[in-house]
Amino acid sequence: MVPRFLAAVARARQHGDLYFAALLERQTITEAFGEASSLWQGWIYTPATTLWVFLSQCLSPDHSCREAVTRLAAWRTLQGLAPCSTETGAYCTARNALPEAACRELVRRTGREVETEAPAEWLWRGRRVCVVDGSTITMPDTPENQAEYPQAKTQRPGCGLPIARIVVVFSLAVGTVLEAAIGPYQGKQTGENSLLRSLHDALTAGDVVLADRYFSGWFDVALLQQRGVEIVVRKHQLRATDFRRGERLGRDDHVVRVPKPPRPEWLSPESYAALPNELELREVRLRVKQRGFRTKLLVVVTTLLDADAFSAGEIVDLYRRRWQAELHLRSLKVVLQMDHLRCKTPHRARNEFYMHLLAYNLLRRAMAAAAIEAGVQPWQISFKSTMQSLGNYLPLLGGGMPLEADCQALLDGIAAHRVGNRPDRFEPRRLKRRPKPHALLMRPRHEYKRPAA
Repeated sequence: MVPRFLAAVARARQHGDLYFAALLERQTITEAFGEASSLWQGWIYTPATTLWVFLSQCLSPDHSCREAVTRLAAWRTLQGLAPCSTETGAYCTARNALPEAACRELVRRTGREVETEAPAEWLWRGRRVCVVDGSTITMPDTPENQAEYPQAKTQRPGCGLPIARIVVVFSLAVGTVLEAAIGPYQGKQTGENSLLRSLHDALTAGDVVLADRYFSGWFDVALLQQRGVEIVVRKHQLRATDFRRGERLGRDDHVVRVPKPPRPEWLSPESYAALPNELELREVRLRVKQRGFRTKLLVVVTTLLDADAFSAGEIVDLYRRRWQAELHLRSLKVVLQMDHLRCKTPHRARNEFYMHLLAYNLLRRAMAAAAIEAGVQPWQISFKSTMQSLGNYLPLLGGGMPLEADCQALLDGIAAHRVGNRPDRFEPRRLKRRPKPHALLMRPRHEYKRPAA
């Protein structure tokens, strides 16, 4: 992983590419774009340059097109090239031409590459664990966005924002995004379960899916098991559990058989018939005694039935690592500011979503390389400090310093900032800083304005 990073920086220097080529090479972009890579030849905003500037925009605290274009103009001047205009029109036009399929493919490719190059000891029992979680994001209140991603029905027209539901599949080993889906917040087949079903092709036999109780339905488990994918989820608290029944494996640990429910509307009769008549599932009960935890008792359901190969303690410890998905989503939505997109049309908003995921994966690649050099796990390194280090070091990689010294300084700077080890930390959910005393928007803003005299 580290030699590959050094080689990418060397090629970026040799070809005079924008400094983001050290993280995402031109050849990778060309392969993902396919025939579309031949667009815009002779322009300043080629597909590669457009993508690099888009990435710099997603990683910038400002997030504006103006700053991204100004940064490109400054870099071209520094390289002795003709400066480009700082007007944003050409950049926005080129960004609008980026195909969604290519942007999504780059997310998949970078996520898989980092995981494939990871050391074997980062895996769980030699298996790839995919952590699944969902969330929501908002976008500007334009007619186009409202039509495709309408606001919640509980909000009055003109008072809410277009809202989209997302589901992301993370790698537990390295934290990268392996696959993701975005869809409307409400309506038929728009739930997190439906979005995850559209991502099943990203999972392979032998994988372990780690998820919360939202994905513990009978058909969710059966469809994954049909692909040879194992699952570890929390059982919904409203479903009854009786440890006096089934095959006892130990204290608070047994195997039960769950019959197939009636066919849901979304499942075809052929697919329904192909599923088994019952599922053999293992249930492990966990009693939470730590102070501050809201949940005191939960049941973990898994298709890993062999108690000799996978002890109850290992299953519980693995489920506890599901919290990593919450931290990854926080990095995306808070640190990278993906909680509210800025594009005013659905196509551009989806591309902005994928660009944030791509930028996140590239940061995770740098974290993995730094972790290998420092002999630690990637989750022990601060995500925010990685973003800060790359933001300051990347523009300097094309300078006159020796290549290895440049890159080593970057990796050392990333590895220097570790995440604090705070097991069972108890922090009451209370805010110290008071919100500003502004009234809420209860009707469209224009209705509050005084009519013209």
